[in-house]
Amino acid sequence: MNETLELLMARKSVRVYEKEAMPEADVQAILNAAVQAPTAGNMTLWTAIRITDEEKKRRLSVTCDNQPFIATAPLVLVFCADYKRWFDLFGTLDLGEPLRTPGEGDMMLAMADTFIAAHASVVAADALGYGSCYIGDIIEHCEEQREILGLPAYVKPVCMVVYGKPTQQQKERKKPERFAVSDVVHENTYQPMTPERMRQCLAVRQDKQGEELEKWLTAFCKRKWNCDFSREMTRSAAKMIEEWREGK
Repeated sequence: MNETLELLMARKSVRVYEKEAMPEADVQAILNAAVQAPTAGNMTLWTAIRITDEEKKRRLSVTCDNQPFIATAPLVLVFCADYKRWFDLFGTLDLGEPLRTPGEGDMMLAMADTFIAAHASVVAADALGYGSCYIGDIIEHCEEQREILGLPAYVKPVCMVVYGKPTQQQKERKKPERFAVSDVVHENTYQPMTPERMRQCLAVRQDKQGEELEKWLTAFCKRKWNCDFSREMTRSAAKMIEEWREGK
């Protein structure tokens, strides 16, 4: 198999790291990969904040759904959607017309830029022998995250990624099964997947049948959907959109 494809197929989340610092040359290579990622209009509508302060790491490990491994990761990056530098620059121009303020569409475009850059950093880290884990919980508790990170208007946290050398146990841990391509790639028009078909897919993926599958589905729904962190994430996302609209 092609080396790059093999890397992408094998990549999995890593949450336990060896207790060794990452050489600065490797960190810079990872950051450079992020900067070279595709970006809308070559605008680079994102900023990454590298967290080296141990107290900030600890606080983020708490605000991001109480995940202690975040505080022990050798490299912690918070990727933020950022329209501030362009909006500030545009404000200095003599346009001969009012300058519009960034709207929801601009936020979504910046978020797309941000995720693309974050994933480029993840692939680069894997290529260098490091593991990584996305932390979507950075979207929660937006007021606290803004204070910890010192975020101004038109800069919002989109995802956090932690990196480090995986332990041997993490290297050997089996990657969770994914959906088949045919289940998620449609041609020309959207094809709804019935709950029955979803059960069939998950029965294979989770190796569970009948009552055992139903118990797993119920527990999964309560853990990932009907749960406090999901409600808080929704509240914070709505708050960030509101603040973006109001220029806060």
